[in-house]
Amino acid sequence: CAPPDAVVWPQAVGQVQELAALCYRCRVPMVPFGTGTGLEGGVNAVQGGVCFDLSRMEAITELSLEDFSVAVEPGVTRKALNSHLRGTGLWFPVGSVGAG
Repeated sequence: CAPPDAVVWPQAVGQVQELAALCYRCRVPMVPFGTGTGLEGGVNAVQGGVCFDLSRMEAITELSLEDFSVAVEPGVTRKALNSHLRGTGLWFPVGSVGAG
């Protein structure tokens, strides 16, 4: 495991944008972290950098029952989404693309 040099916890898209712009200008690697469900090692900071822990971005911003789509922030888990969907007749099953 290679830890990052720093961790930030943005809570809004604008904060992510500002932090990403700063990292880009300073040529500092960015390592995104959502809910921690990935097994691929994508949050391994092999070159150091700043970890963007997005787990506090938990908003479900849009739900369209007509076309079965939902827009969520990166910290939304599958369980939280299913809790939000309860009563609509929809659910997000395990193994779906992007499941968290």
